[in-house]
Amino acid sequence: MYSLFLKEIKVFLNSLIGYLVIGVFISLTGLFLWVFDGSQNILNRGFADLSGLFAMAPLVFLLLVPAVTMRSFAEENRLGTVELLFTMPLSDLKIIISKYLASIVLIVIALLPTFVYCLSVYFLGLPKGNLDLGALYGSYIGLLLLGASFAAIGIFCSLLTDSQIVAFVISLLICLFLWLGFELIYSFAIFGSFGQVIRWFGIDYHYASISRGVIDTRDILYFLSLIALFLGLSKWILAKRK
Repeated sequence: MYSLFLKEIKVFLNSLIGYLVIGVFISLTGLFLWVFDGSQNILNRGFADLSGLFAMAPLVFLLLVPAVTMRSFAEENRLGTVELLFTMPLSDLKIIISKYLASIVLIVIALLPTFVYCLSVYFLGLPKGNLDLGALYGSYIGLLLLGASFAAIGIFCSLLTDSQIVAFVISLLICLFLWLGFELIYSFAIFGSFGQVIRWFGIDYHYASISRGVIDTRDILYFLSLIALFLGLSKWILAKRK
């Protein structure tokens, strides 16, 4: 399992996609936070916080995480090398977990440079260090859980096809629906009080809750359940292919 995990990491870091994902994430967040005029620009807002980063990052993840996971199994299916995975002394779940964890590592690597933004905001605050650390920690935890959920969905979608583009599109649509679809349904007055129940099933509801700095076990369990669901579906699909 460890060797397959390392192999996936090396494939990411030896290919253009790995550096492209990291570069695009840092470039987009940096430009919108410090260069482009808008509501997310820290200098224009006049507040020493990173709420703009955590409001914008899910949208960027929506595009980048499916790009990371789209090749995980789709490329193996296209080249026929998925048969080689079955000859390894690993269970289906361990094969999936290896590829999944490799995707998570790339997401974490993309997030690491954003700590420079934290330091910048820390020193820009009046007085220096006037930063809501609780909300900051909660936002990073929420963003990591969001990325992990998108990655689990992407792994599942990659198993469905031998085309990376198709895997990307399916993953994008599922992530988009889970992120904002339930919020859209909730906004319809026809559902009345039941709309709040519908809203609970959406990712954005739980992500926003954690980003406020309130670490609620119900939100954590929601993300872990979502990850377990799609990894379980991935295991089922891989077993059927065998």
